[in-house]
Order: sequence, then C-alpha cells, then structure tokens
Amino acid sequence: MKVLLIGFGDLARRLAPRLLASGCDVSGLRRTPQSVNGVRMIGGDCRDRHGLATALEGQDAVVVSLTPGEFTEQAYRDTYVASAQALADSCAAMAVRPGLILWVSSTSVYGQHQGEWVDESSPSQPKGFSGRYLLEAEQIIAEGPVPATVVRFSGIYGPGRTRLVEQARRGQSAAPEPAQWTNRIHSEDCAGVLHHLLMTALGGSPLAPLYIGTDCAPVPLHEVQQWLAAQLGVALTDNVAAGASRGNRRCSNRLLLESGYRFIYPTWREGYGALLREMASGDT
Repeated sequence: MKVLLIGFGDLARRLAPRLLASGCDVSGLRRTPQSVNGVRMIGGDCRDRHGLATALEGQDAVVVSLTPGEFTEQAYRDTYVASAQALADSCAAMAVRPGLILWVSSTSVYGQHQGEWVDESSPSQPKGFSGRYLLEAEQIIAEGPVPATVVRFSGIYGPGRTRLVEQARRGQSAAPEPAQWTNRIHSEDCAGVLHHLLMTALGGSPLAPLYIGTDCAPVPLHEVQQWLAAQLGVALTDNVAAGASRGNRRCSNRLLLESGYRFIYPTWREGYGALLREMASGDT
C-alpha cells in the first residue's frame, strides 16, 4: 500500500516507521521537507492544488495531520478549511483517486462543558473558533469524493508535549472543585491508532466514518496535576487555575476499542509515567 502523509509533523514521524515496518511505501508532504529514513519527502503546500495533485498520484491512502502555526482564527481557517477544500478539489479532478483519507481532527469540536460523556454520536456544537473550523474541515472531507474517516484526538501529550508536566513542576494546578474533566492520549497511541485503522482498511474491514481517539480514563485535571506533582516531588499551589482546558467533558473510546485497537498506554498514569522517565533520562 502506498501512503501519503500530509503535514509531516510529530504524529507523522511516529506513524511512518510503523507503516514502513508493515511493508507500506510511504511519502510525506511538508512545506520544508527534511530527510526521513525510508520516506520519500516532497516539498510543497497542501493548499497548492497543482502540487497536491502530483503528490496524490498513485497513492492508495492519505493521512492528514496538520498543525496551525498560531492560535488565531486566520491560522485555523487557513490550516484546516483551506487544506480540506484543496484536498477534496484535487481528488475530484483525479481519474484514479486514493481509496481512503484519514483526517486528524480534535475533540474540541464538542461543545459539552458540564462533564457529560460524549461519543461519536454526540452532537458537535463547538463553542470556539478552533472547534468550528475543525468541524467545517471535517465536513468538507466527509462530503468529498474519497471515502474518509475522521479521528478526533483528545489532549495529546508525549515528548515535546509536556505542558501539564511543566505546570506541575511550577506548582500550578487547576482548582479541585468544581471538577474540570480532561481527556488524554499519548502521541505514540495517536500514531498507533492511525496505523491500526490503515491496517484494518487494508485488511478489507470497513472503517466507521468517525472515531474518538482518547485513552480509557477521563480524569479531573487537578487529579492529573496532583499526581504529576507527587512524582516530581513538588507541592502544588492551591486553587490556581493554570491552563485549564477549554472543554469539560468525558470522551468515550468504546468504538475504537471495538475496532480492535489496544492501547500502549491505556491511561494517563502509564503514559505520563513513561514520559517522566524519558524526561529524567534526557531522552526528551
């Protein structure tokens, strides 16, 4: 299977070795390509329809994982909506199209904010611009000419994504009450989920149009920060709302588990424990 990874950032770098080990032919599209062992890197902007059409030629599957340069409306519109439209337009113009698009999105498309459980059937009514543009991009891809599956990841952590660790190290914490629910997933599990879904499709099993990518243990944010502080041997400052998430919901991964995926880090404790060990050893 030939797979094109569009937006060759952290998740694509973690996914690529898995695909190569599975015998896939892997290409990566990035504005400023860097040498990646075993991957054919292509320089270009995924909003450039001409260059995108060339990169898409002969591809069996496409995985899109984009990251805005800044947290602004313009950046989100340009990164997600414009890229989704360019991809849909480019595929529509092809005589032979890829068989699958995996589009990485976020649970920020949900607007629930009182600790409710959400799953793939829950209404998406985002409160902020980031969720609105992510949802608009999802809809463009879903209505496009290529079969597509959207993966909504929750709060991603891992090497290079250590915000909660650094807050705890500074003694900062969200208030314990009222509970501010957070949902986490390690970046290695993000890559694992994408690989699993691609291999499932390659094996001939149908994919759902949408999966929530999150671990098995939604948790109050204060509890995570309290646990991290204990591991780091620091004391938390009471009732300081530091970096509370914009959402407050509990996300279900039932559909993903039913698809056969088994987590490397089933809960945030295993994942953050591994991350802290890597940070202590200087590996991240």
